[in-house]
Amino acid sequence: MFVYALHGKSGTGKSFQAMNICRELDIPAIVDDGLFIENNKVIAGKSAKRAPTKVGAIKTALFVSDEHAKEVREAIADKAPSAILLIGTSTGMVEKICDRLELGKIDRYIDIEDITTKGERELAHKQRHGQGKHVIPAPTMQLKRQFSGYFIAPIKIFKGWAENTRGSGDERAVVRPTYSYLGDYTVSDKVFRDIIEYIGGTIPGINKVLSVFAEEYQNDFKLTVLISTVKGYPAVESAMELQRRSARDIDRMTAYNLEAVNVEVRDIAPGDERE
Repeated sequence: MFVYALHGKSGTGKSFQAMNICRELDIPAIVDDGLFIENNKVIAGKSAKRAPTKVGAIKTALFVSDEHAKEVREAIADKAPSAILLIGTSTGMVEKICDRLELGKIDRYIDIEDITTKGERELAHKQRHGQGKHVIPAPTMQLKRQFSGYFIAPIKIFKGWAENTRGSGDERAVVRPTYSYLGDYTVSDKVFRDIIEYIGGTIPGINKVLSVFAEEYQNDFKLTVLISTVKGYPAVESAMELQRRSARDIDRMTAYNLEAVNVEVRDIAPGDERE
Protein backbone atom coordinates (compact mmCIF):
# COMPACT_ATOMS: atom_id res chain seq x y z
CA MET A 1 0.00 0.00 0.00
CA PHE A 2 1.36 3.40 -1.04
CA VAL A 3 1.05 5.95 1.78
CA TYR A 4 0.58 9.64 0.98
CA ALA A 5 0.58 12.39 3.61
CA LEU A 6 -1.08 15.80 3.19
CA HIS A 7 0.10 18.31 5.78
CA GLY A 8 -0.40 21.99 6.53
CA LYS A 9 -1.50 24.37 9.25
CA SER A 10 -4.97 24.12 10.76
CA GLY A 11 -7.63 25.82 8.66
CA THR A 12 -5.75 25.88 5.36
CA GLY A 13 -8.18 23.69 3.39
CA LYS A 14 -6.58 20.23 3.66
CA SER A 15 -9.81 18.28 4.10
CA PHE A 16 -11.46 20.27 1.33
CA GLN A 17 -8.62 19.47 -1.09
CA ALA A 18 -8.32 15.81 -0.08
CA MET A 19 -10.86 14.50 -2.60
CA ASN A 20 -9.21 16.41 -5.43
CA ILE A 21 -5.87 14.82 -4.55
CA CYS A 22 -7.41 11.37 -4.29
CA ARG A 23 -9.04 11.71 -7.70
CA GLU A 24 -5.89 13.03 -9.37
CA LEU A 25 -3.58 10.41 -7.84
CA ASP A 26 -6.09 7.54 -7.81
CA ILE A 27 -6.08 7.18 -4.02
CA PRO A 28 -9.12 5.21 -2.80
CA ALA A 29 -8.79 5.82 0.96
CA ILE A 30 -8.35 8.72 3.39
CA VAL A 31 -7.57 8.97 7.11
CA ASP A 32 -8.72 12.35 8.41
CA ASP A 33 -9.45 13.49 11.96
CA GLY A 34 -9.94 9.97 13.31
CA LEU A 35 -12.02 8.61 10.42
CA PHE A 36 -11.10 5.98 7.85
CA ILE A 37 -12.92 6.81 4.59
CA GLU A 38 -12.80 4.62 1.49
CA ASN A 39 -14.47 5.36 -1.84
CA ASN A 40 -16.53 8.15 -0.32
CA LYS A 41 -17.82 5.98 2.54
CA VAL A 42 -16.97 6.17 6.23
CA ILE A 43 -15.68 2.70 7.07
CA ALA A 44 -14.42 3.01 10.64
CA GLY A 45 -13.27 5.34 13.39
CA LYS A 46 -14.79 8.33 15.13
CA SER A 47 -14.49 11.94 14.14
CA ALA A 48 -12.36 14.34 16.16
CA LYS A 49 -15.07 16.90 15.42
CA ARG A 50 -17.27 15.07 17.95
CA ALA A 51 -14.83 15.69 20.80
CA PRO A 52 -16.05 18.20 23.42
CA THR A 53 -12.68 20.00 23.62
CA LYS A 54 -9.81 20.86 21.30
CA VAL A 55 -7.47 18.67 23.35
CA GLY A 56 -9.87 15.76 22.97
CA ALA A 57 -10.07 16.43 19.23
CA ILE A 58 -6.29 16.27 18.88
CA LYS A 59 -6.15 12.97 20.81
CA THR A 60 -8.84 11.50 18.56
CA ALA A 61 -7.08 12.66 15.40
CA LEU A 62 -3.85 11.05 16.64
CA PHE A 63 -5.56 7.74 17.55
CA VAL A 64 -4.33 7.97 21.14
CA SER A 65 -7.00 5.47 22.23
CA ASP A 66 -5.79 1.90 21.65
CA GLU A 67 -9.36 0.77 20.94
CA HIS A 68 -9.85 3.49 18.33
CA ALA A 69 -6.51 2.75 16.66
CA LYS A 70 -7.21 -0.99 16.63
CA GLU A 71 -10.62 -0.52 15.03
CA VAL A 72 -9.20 1.56 12.18
CA ARG A 73 -6.13 -0.67 11.72
CA GLU A 74 -8.36 -3.72 11.31
CA ALA A 75 -10.66 -1.88 8.89
CA ILE A 76 -7.71 -0.80 6.73
CA ALA A 77 -6.34 -4.35 6.76
CA ASP A 78 -9.73 -5.71 5.75
CA LYS A 79 -10.24 -3.23 2.88
CA ALA A 80 -6.57 -3.36 1.80
CA PRO A 81 -6.64 -0.19 -0.33
CA SER A 82 -3.91 0.21 -2.93
CA ALA A 83 -3.09 3.66 -1.54
CA ILE A 84 -4.12 5.84 1.38
CA LEU A 85 -3.93 9.56 2.16
CA LEU A 86 -3.16 10.65 5.73
CA ILE A 87 -4.08 14.22 6.70
CA GLY A 88 -2.44 16.21 9.50
CA THR A 89 -1.28 19.66 10.59
CA SER A 90 2.43 18.81 10.33
CA THR A 91 4.82 16.14 9.10
CA GLY A 92 5.22 15.04 12.70
CA MET A 93 1.49 14.56 13.10
CA VAL A 94 1.05 12.46 9.96
CA GLU A 95 4.05 10.36 10.98
CA LYS A 96 2.46 9.71 14.39
CA ILE A 97 -0.80 8.69 12.69
CA CYS A 98 1.11 6.41 10.34
CA ASP A 99 2.86 4.81 13.33
CA ARG A 100 -0.35 4.34 15.36
CA LEU A 101 -2.06 2.69 12.40
CA GLU A 102 1.01 0.55 11.66
CA LEU A 103 1.18 1.60 8.00
CA GLY A 104 4.95 1.45 7.69
CA LYS A 105 6.60 4.49 6.15
CA ILE A 106 5.15 7.48 4.32
CA ASP A 107 6.03 7.27 0.63
CA ARG A 108 5.16 10.82 -0.42
CA TYR A 109 4.54 14.06 1.48
CA ILE A 110 2.28 16.77 0.03
CA ASP A 111 2.38 20.29 1.47
CA ILE A 112 -0.95 22.14 1.24
CA GLU A 113 0.95 25.29 0.24
CA ASP A 114 2.24 23.51 -2.87
CA ILE A 115 -1.24 22.71 -4.22
CA THR A 116 -3.29 25.78 -3.21
CA THR A 117 -3.04 29.53 -3.69
CA LYS A 118 -2.65 32.05 -0.89
CA GLY A 119 -6.20 33.24 -1.58
CA GLU A 120 -7.62 29.74 -1.22
CA ARG A 121 -5.84 29.25 2.09
CA GLU A 122 -7.04 32.63 3.39
CA LEU A 123 -10.64 31.75 2.50
CA ALA A 124 -10.32 28.39 4.26
CA HIS A 125 -8.84 30.13 7.32
CA LYS A 126 -11.75 32.59 7.42
CA GLN A 127 -14.32 29.80 7.25
CA ARG A 128 -12.56 27.81 9.99
CA HIS A 129 -11.66 30.53 12.45
CA GLY A 130 -14.25 33.16 11.58
CA GLN A 131 -17.30 30.97 11.04
CA GLY A 132 -16.39 27.83 12.98
CA LYS A 133 -16.88 25.61 9.91
CA HIS A 134 -14.91 22.40 9.43
CA VAL A 135 -14.89 20.26 6.27
CA ILE A 136 -14.93 16.45 6.31
CA PRO A 137 -14.14 14.66 3.00
CA ALA A 138 -17.29 12.51 3.00
CA PRO A 139 -20.98 13.00 2.10
CA THR A 140 -23.36 14.25 4.79
CA MET A 141 -25.44 11.06 4.74
CA GLN A 142 -22.30 9.09 5.62
CA LEU A 143 -21.81 11.28 8.68
CA LYS A 144 -25.31 11.99 9.90
CA ARG A 145 -25.25 9.27 12.56
CA GLN A 146 -21.94 10.48 13.99
CA PHE A 147 -23.11 14.09 13.93
CA SER A 148 -26.72 13.72 15.01
CA GLY A 149 -27.86 17.06 16.38
CA TYR A 150 -24.87 19.00 15.01
CA PHE A 151 -24.91 21.68 12.36
CA ILE A 152 -24.11 19.67 9.22
CA ALA A 153 -24.54 20.63 5.58
CA PRO A 154 -23.20 19.46 2.22
CA ILE A 155 -20.85 21.11 -0.25
CA LYS A 156 -21.32 19.73 -3.73
CA ILE A 157 -18.29 20.01 -6.02
CA PHE A 158 -19.23 19.71 -9.69
CA LYS A 159 -16.75 18.31 -12.15
CA GLY A 160 -15.79 20.17 -15.33
CA TRP A 161 -17.63 20.05 -18.61
CA ALA A 162 -14.65 18.35 -20.27
CA GLU A 163 -15.18 15.28 -18.10
CA ASN A 164 -18.69 14.86 -19.50
CA THR A 165 -20.05 14.46 -15.99
CA ARG A 166 -22.50 17.34 -15.66
CA GLY A 167 -24.57 16.95 -12.50
CA SER A 168 -22.05 14.72 -10.76
CA GLY A 169 -19.13 15.34 -8.49
CA ASP A 170 -17.78 15.03 -4.98
CA GLU A 171 -19.68 15.96 -1.86
CA ARG A 172 -17.97 17.12 1.30
CA ALA A 173 -19.69 17.75 4.61
CA VAL A 174 -19.42 20.95 6.60
CA VAL A 175 -19.83 20.63 10.38
CA ARG A 176 -19.55 22.96 13.35
CA PRO A 177 -17.92 21.05 16.21
CA THR A 178 -18.95 21.22 19.87
CA TYR A 179 -15.71 22.99 20.79
CA SER A 180 -16.44 25.81 18.32
CA TYR A 181 -16.62 29.13 20.14
CA LEU A 182 -19.88 29.77 18.28
CA GLY A 183 -21.67 27.36 20.63
CA ASP A 184 -23.88 24.32 20.18
CA TYR A 185 -26.52 23.79 17.50
CA THR A 186 -29.79 22.46 18.95
CA VAL A 187 -33.35 21.92 17.77
CA SER A 188 -36.21 22.56 20.18
CA ASP A 189 -38.67 19.73 20.89
CA LYS A 190 -41.39 22.12 19.74
CA VAL A 191 -39.91 22.00 16.23
CA PHE A 192 -40.53 18.24 16.06
CA ARG A 193 -44.07 18.67 17.33
CA ASP A 194 -44.82 21.46 14.85
CA ILE A 195 -43.58 19.34 11.94
CA ILE A 196 -45.61 16.31 13.01
CA GLU A 197 -48.73 18.37 13.73
CA TYR A 198 -48.56 19.88 10.27
CA ILE A 199 -48.22 16.46 8.66
CA GLY A 200 -51.06 15.09 10.79
CA GLY A 201 -53.30 17.90 9.59
CA THR A 202 -52.89 16.71 5.99
CA ILE A 203 -53.85 13.09 6.71
CA PRO A 204 -57.67 12.62 6.74
CA GLY A 205 -57.56 9.77 9.28
CA ILE A 206 -55.66 11.81 11.91
CA ASN A 207 -57.84 13.82 14.31
CA LYS A 208 -55.11 15.37 16.44
CA VAL A 209 -51.49 14.97 17.52
CA LEU A 210 -51.80 14.77 21.30
CA SER A 211 -48.14 14.69 22.38
CA VAL A 212 -44.63 14.25 21.01
CA PHE A 213 -41.82 12.92 23.23
CA ALA A 214 -38.17 12.95 22.13
CA GLU A 215 -35.50 10.66 23.61
CA GLU A 216 -32.01 11.76 22.62
CA TYR A 217 -28.97 9.48 22.73
CA GLN A 218 -25.32 10.04 21.76
CA ASN A 219 -25.69 9.25 18.06
CA ASP A 220 -29.42 9.38 17.41
CA PHE A 221 -32.83 10.00 18.89
CA LYS A 222 -36.29 8.43 18.99
CA LEU A 223 -39.72 10.02 18.88
CA THR A 224 -42.92 8.77 20.47
CA VAL A 225 -46.08 10.34 19.02
CA LEU A 226 -49.52 10.03 20.67
CA ILE A 227 -52.45 10.65 18.34
CA SER A 228 -56.21 10.66 18.09
CA THR A 229 -57.66 9.15 14.90
CA VAL A 230 -60.99 9.71 13.15
CA LYS A 231 -63.75 7.13 13.33
CA GLY A 232 -64.46 5.58 9.97
CA TYR A 233 -60.83 5.74 8.79
CA PRO A 234 -58.38 2.82 9.16
CA ALA A 235 -56.43 3.80 12.30
CA VAL A 236 -53.42 1.59 11.57
CA GLU A 237 -52.97 2.88 8.04
CA SER A 238 -53.36 6.50 9.19
CA ALA A 239 -50.78 6.01 11.95
CA MET A 240 -48.35 4.34 9.54
CA GLU A 241 -48.70 7.19 7.05
CA LEU A 242 -47.96 9.73 9.80
CA GLN A 243 -44.97 7.63 10.89
CA ARG A 244 -43.56 7.35 7.38
CA ARG A 245 -43.94 11.01 6.47
CA SER A 246 -42.69 12.27 9.85
CA ALA A 247 -39.52 10.18 9.59
CA ARG A 248 -38.89 11.39 6.04
CA ASP A 249 -39.47 15.09 6.69
CA ILE A 250 -37.63 15.31 10.02
CA ASP A 251 -34.63 13.57 8.47
CA ARG A 252 -34.68 16.05 5.59
CA MET A 253 -35.32 19.20 7.63
CA THR A 254 -33.11 18.75 10.71
CA ALA A 255 -29.56 17.72 11.58
CA TYR A 256 -30.73 14.77 13.68
CA ASN A 257 -30.23 11.10 12.94
CA LEU A 258 -33.69 9.65 13.54
CA GLU A 259 -33.56 6.08 14.84
CA ALA A 260 -37.32 5.52 15.23
CA VAL A 261 -40.76 7.14 15.20
CA ASN A 262 -43.23 5.26 17.35
CA VAL A 263 -46.89 6.24 16.90
CA GLU A 264 -49.52 5.28 19.47
CA VAL A 265 -53.28 5.67 18.90
CA ARG A 266 -54.76 6.86 22.19
CA ASP A 267 -58.23 7.92 21.11
CA ILE A 268 -60.76 7.63 18.26
CA ALA A 269 -62.93 10.69 17.63
CA PRO A 270 -66.29 10.75 15.82
CA GLY A 271 -65.96 11.64 12.17
CA ASP A 272 -67.75 14.98 12.61
CA GLU A 273 -65.47 16.12 15.45
CA ARG A 274 -62.12 16.22 13.67
CA GLU A 275 -60.03 19.08 15.07
